[in-house]
Amino acid sequence: MKPRAGSVVPLMVLALAILLIPGNASVLAKDTTTLIGNKACAECHDEMVAGFASSLHARAFSASARYAAAGCESCHGPGSAHQQDQTPATIVSFTRGAGRSAEQLSDQCLGCHAASPAVALWDSGAHRKNGVPCTSCHAIHGSGSPLPRQPEACFGCHRDVKFEVSKLSHHPIVEGKVACSDCHNPHGTLTPRLIKAETLNELCYGCHAEKRGPFVWEHAPVVEDCTICHTPHGSRQHKLLVKKVPNLCQECHDWSRHPGTAYDARTAFTGAAPSNRSYGRSCMNCHSTIHGSWAPGNLNNGENSGAVWMR
Repeated sequence: MKPRAGSVVPLMVLALAILLIPGNASVLAKDTTTLIGNKACAECHDEMVAGFASSLHARAFSASARYAAAGCESCHGPGSAHQQDQTPATIVSFTRGAGRSAEQLSDQCLGCHAASPAVALWDSGAHRKNGVPCTSCHAIHGSGSPLPRQPEACFGCHRDVKFEVSKLSHHPIVEGKVACSDCHNPHGTLTPRLIKAETLNELCYGCHAEKRGPFVWEHAPVVEDCTICHTPHGSRQHKLLVKKVPNLCQECHDWSRHPGTAYDARTAFTGAAPSNRSYGRSCMNCHSTIHGSWAPGNLNNGENSGAVWMR
């Protein structure tokens, strides 16, 4: 039913009355556009302001007259309203549970950093899709970078990886020789698991170039995917292997011909003591170049003979 023209006036009067209720009058009086300066912020947040002076953000802002004038409010927005009402709702607060989504907080950072090539694929990355804001990894008031805190910054969420790198055989991540960001781009990639290469093998070849080949005799799983035999973060087996040799080899190579023994739970651990058939009989005692070989043919007129020397 079409409302009468005269019915609009009472609605306007009602809306005005609601705005003039004492509880809402203070909201109308707040100025949400005026900058108050770092000194005003320091009256309550003196530790943050002091720490910010030595941060990467402070050094970057000092070179820009625009941001040097705004200071804290460059990221947190004008503080005039917050000066009257010290609640997170009156300022751009990066504290969890302050009423802003992870996407909103990240967008605040991307206002300056969107032009950086490092975050060009942020929208397609797993962190953004899982609601992880920039401030989960970056300390905006401190160093401004997660690098001094690696791998702790990553282990806060990826606890399974923390467990894996504590195993006997592992990449030297906890030792500080390899950082998570050496292999992964946390800001987003077009590849699975945020790896910094087009394929997993290409990523591994960045450090293990001797495994790239080409070889005269190639080991098929090596060409396909390194993780068929290796786990990247840590393993209980030698050289990051996913299983103990020869059990690992016999997942592809039929035991019924050579070496003629199935290395399983029954033949490996029987009776009161483990069977000697699982020890000192590694396939790599003979097949030492398992990743690939340049060896010429020397058996059966050259047919498949190079596989004997694969590493």
